[in-house]
Amino acid sequence: MSEKKIKVVIVDDSALIRSVMSEIVNSQPDMEVAGTAPDPLVARDLIKRVNPDVLTLDVEMPKMDGLDFLEKLMRLRPMPVVMVSSLTERGSEITMRALELGAVDFVTKPKISIQAGMREYTEMITDKIRAAARARIKPRTVPAPGAGTGPASLPLLRSPLTSSEKLIIIGASTGGTEAIREFLMQMPSDCPGILIAQHMPEGFTTSFARRLDSLCRISVVESQGNERVLPGHAYIAPGHSHLLLARSGANYMTKIEQTDPVNRHRPSVDVLFRSAAQAAGKNAVGVILTGMGKDGAQGMLDMKAAGAYNFAQDEASCVVFGMPREAIAVGATHEVAALNALPGLVLGHLATHGGRALRV
Repeated sequence: MSEKKIKVVIVDDSALIRSVMSEIVNSQPDMEVAGTAPDPLVARDLIKRVNPDVLTLDVEMPKMDGLDFLEKLMRLRPMPVVMVSSLTERGSEITMRALELGAVDFVTKPKISIQAGMREYTEMITDKIRAAARARIKPRTVPAPGAGTGPASLPLLRSPLTSSEKLIIIGASTGGTEAIREFLMQMPSDCPGILIAQHMPEGFTTSFARRLDSLCRISVVESQGNERVLPGHAYIAPGHSHLLLARSGANYMTKIEQTDPVNRHRPSVDVLFRSAAQAAGKNAVGVILTGMGKDGAQGMLDMKAAGAYNFAQDEASCVVFGMPREAIAVGATHEVAALNALPGLVLGHLATHGGRALRV
């Protein structure tokens, strides 16, 4: 007996996008379009009627804003949603908000030749729909700016050696924007320098970093490369490049490279983790969070071989338990824990294993 197909509803005010997205979805043996809607009002009735597994939702639409519709949907009938966003600054900021409201992931509309561009995106779009169909949908609490200064933040480390000589290296994909936000909002202002690879297109990482910087005690920036890695700072890989850790004398530095994608990703978690293994060795703590696929598993294994201590997010708290599962399967992790426990465990490990930096 064949497996049940993933039922997809496509909501977009563009007839062309609805047509191309329908063609992409219906070309896959394991999914089908259950209906399309030009606006959220039509979509609301359609969802009630066909009960889809996944909704694709344009972020900017007439009659009802995509965000307003998403907020109501996640409150009244939570379901997996993949946002379809424009490659603009406004589009990226709206998309960040949509992920906070509970959207699982997003895809971008190509700027030129929409029809040809969307067809090239077939593999990415269908992968994200499959991941969304398996995703755990949880109620979201959307933070207010400055929330990171509240009691949710963990206490200061009280050990300058720990924060200046150790590093936290994070990798994530599907569901990662919210997982990273939750992790960083617990970081005290004197935490070790943090490097982050999150699968995300160019332009969106700028909005992501800006949003995190407004919420957290620590400073969060999109890495430009050649920055000295400082305590109390997090550096996010830009959407167009790999982020690497490098050494310059006694200092750790960021490095940006536009080499080929690894595991179909640029930025790639494997690239960041492998550079941390080489440059930091025992001074690094690796953290692999929710995400689809296996990017980061081998790089984390390299970190472990170099003496790093590694954590993975557990299945119950992941949106998609792909990347952590792969890292655990190859034996790259030391501890597995729920997302809300990871910041305390990471800082606890650093506090008890701080010491002087080991030359690598």
